Amino acid sequence: MTASRTVTPALAFAVAAAGIGLFSIMDAFMKSLVLAIGVYNALLWRTLISAGLGAAVWRVGGAPRPSARGFRLHVLRACVTAVMAVLFFWGLARVPMAQAITLTYVAPILALLLGAVVLKERVGLQVAIGSAAALGGVLVVLAGQSQMRLGEEALAGSVAVIASAVLYAVNLIVARLQSQAAGPGEIAFFQSGIIGLILLCAAPWLAIWPDAGEWPKLAIGAALATASLFLLGWAYAHGETGYLATTEYTSFLYAALLGYAVFGERLSLWTIAGAGVIVAACLYAARSRDIAAQMQVVP
Repeated sequence: MTASRTVTPALAFAVAAAGIGLFSIMDAFMKSLVLAIGVYNALLWRTLISAGLGAAVWRVGGAPRPSARGFRLHVLRACVTAVMAVLFFWGLARVPMAQAITLTYVAPILALLLGAVVLKERVGLQVAIGSAAALGGVLVVLAGQSQMRLGEEALAGSVAVIASAVLYAVNLIVARLQSQAAGPGEIAFFQSGIIGLILLCAAPWLAIWPDAGEWPKLAIGAALATASLFLLGWAYAHGETGYLATTEYTSFLYAALLGYAVFGERLSLWTIAGAGVIVAACLYAARSRDIAAQMQVVP
């Protein structure tokens, strides 16, 4: 019998935030890859490499056979994630990183509502206030961006990102259920493996062999994605969806910095002001104490 360990809400939040950070860095690599080889091939090859890395992590953890419920959740989340990823990275190639991430912030708000309805989780007042304040920070950013003229391609990209965000809210709920039915290593392997199989269905028509210069970026992107899945799987096993969903807002800072450093995407004062509101809101939500009494202790 495995001994249980108590995990504080702050630790679960910190691990989830680290997972989001790694995923945001992966987004920068993926944007570069999408511009070079297209969204399908960037996702296909990165996912297949991630599946190999996930298999190694799963093997080190003893490679436990997934339960029937766990496998169903792996398949469900993989299907949702496959569509979500195609929409997001297609849109990401057409709009600045910070703008794309900003548009995804409808997801945590939807996840709060879905968590209350589907998972019967209590939405604490402090978490709700923090999420609402963070959304206010997003609106500050959008107010500044509304002054910019968007072309048809950028508008289509924005619509794709918003559609992806809706699916991401569903993904957050499934992630919580999945983390209660399987360990992080199992999740990292089956998530990537099943998505890879889904993408391979179109390989005869769409797959190309990337140039040698793209493989290091694919490998790094895969490693970041696998590590992110592992951290987020652990965090969601120890914290409630509505609480941890607020960590999604930290990705804006990563996107803004990486967008400027890698792609020359400049920040406006509106963007900086909105980022400040978002960070303050996340820190406020992270201090919530009423969640602690409801924490599940996971072996």
